[in-house]
Amino acid sequence: MYKKTVFLFVFAFMLLVACDRKPFVEQKITFEKVADGCSTTPQSFKMTSNFGGERYEFNRCLPADFAKEQMTVTRQGDTVVVKFKKPEAAKAVFNITLDIDSYPKYSYITIDEDTYAIVASK
Repeated sequence: MYKKTVFLFVFAFMLLVACDRKPFVEQKITFEKVADGCSTTPQSFKMTSNFGGERYEFNRCLPADFAKEQMTVTRQGDTVVVKFKKPEAAKAVFNITLDIDSYPKYSYITIDEDTYAIVASK
């Protein structure tokens, strides 16, 4: 019984040590053009949290030829910063679904100029 307990303790310790992760931020974006022009951009914002990170759903006025390469996601302290390329001439409204996974946990997300606090619901 003693050997089994020691083995389980050593195994659990090694498992915890092996899980030492380096800081990272990963993103996955899907988007759909919903309207030409930006005169009627809905101002909704939805966040869903799960074990793999957070999902954000919102609308944004972007260049009509928007591609995922025109978005950057970086980590600055306890904030994830998302920047989209500003539309110059042709504009369109896009429905954006953005999945963010980051370690360590972040407390804020800034999307262009808008900052949101990330808090757990009770």
